[in-house]
Amino acid sequence: MTRRQKYRRLTIILLTVACVGTGIYAYINFRDSIPDEIHYCEDDDNPLGRLTTHPYVTYSEDMEVSGNGSYKVDVKLADLIPLKTVKVEKVDRPSVYASGSSIGIYMETEGILIVDSGEIQTAEGTLSKPAEHIVRAGDYIEKLNGEKLQNKQELIEKVASGDGSAMVLSVIREGQPLDLKISPVMAEDGSYKLGIWVRDNVQGIGTLTYVTQENHFGALGHGISDTDTGDLLKLGKGELYHAEILDVLKGSRGSPGELRGVIRYRDEDIMGRIDKNTKIGIYGSIDQEDRDQLPLTPYEVGMKQEIQEGPATILCSVDGSINEYQAKIDHIDLGKTDTNKCFELSVTDERLLNTTGGIVQGMSGSPIIQNGRIIGAVTHVFIADSTCGYGIFIENMLDQ
Repeated sequence: MTRRQKYRRLTIILLTVACVGTGIYAYINFRDSIPDEIHYCEDDDNPLGRLTTHPYVTYSEDMEVSGNGSYKVDVKLADLIPLKTVKVEKVDRPSVYASGSSIGIYMETEGILIVDSGEIQTAEGTLSKPAEHIVRAGDYIEKLNGEKLQNKQELIEKVASGDGSAMVLSVIREGQPLDLKISPVMAEDGSYKLGIWVRDNVQGIGTLTYVTQENHFGALGHGISDTDTGDLLKLGKGELYHAEILDVLKGSRGSPGELRGVIRYRDEDIMGRIDKNTKIGIYGSIDQEDRDQLPLTPYEVGMKQEIQEGPATILCSVDGSINEYQAKIDHIDLGKTDTNKCFELSVTDERLLNTTGGIVQGMSGSPIIQNGRIIGAVTHVFIADSTCGYGIFIENMLDQ
């Protein structure tokens, strides 16, 4: 075989691999763009009409409908290649009370989160890293020498007052219990330290999305994660507080803005309890007395297949009062069932653009309204363009 023939064979092989790879990638994209499940209501006479926007994705109209109106439909590519089976379920259209109020969030972790390990300037003037290669960022400390710890201050005090003997940290790592043995060192201030950075609480400002008739709430549309590790924080306990917005740091290209305010962590300012911290929001219950003081507006829920590209509005508070601002749905991904980035939107209202530059930190959870129904909530801002961001389907939040 000549060199030219070898080159041609190699070229053919590479082209074949590329074509196969492209086909597999396209197939996965088609499949993932289709939801696993669709809910529809009595007034929706064509729930499959927006199953997909791609003309080559088809579905069979031969299906067996149960007595309650539910059925399954087989979706194919070009009527030939099976993609997935979609469950279609008939439900009563739910309603919630949309909010848009700014809220203060305080959350304590379940255990003491290790953020990182570091070096210590010892009493002898040397540098030591006693926890290096022993602990990991993301470990949660539950016990010290077999004794339950309440908070990070208790951990610091127990280590500092010790005699320098090796200590056993009982941690949870990736869901599994683990005992770690570490020998503290005496720092230059005369106290013993382990050389770890820890955190046991987090606080901030967000937006209340909705409250149900039963006084359950959903907020943020995304979970609360540690700023250093990026991991979703394990909830120990948490509260919602009344918050007052004092200033707005306007967002710009490459620099996300922020709602700045004050949270008074007093018992009389607690408005609810946080029961869940999930990837798609925080959830819990709100006190009836505080609910009665909130400006809430009842809305029917819009199902994900009813969302359309085009005009919508955002409810949010950037100046102490809730206002409705014009926005636009730019792209919808119906296959995003367990994520907080289900569709893309952009702010078009000049009032909000002049005040915030678009979407800023603290607006997460702001309800999105379209065609008189609540369809989702704002979750993220695009760093490259503060006028645009992501939203989550309200259906996803209500599933929690």
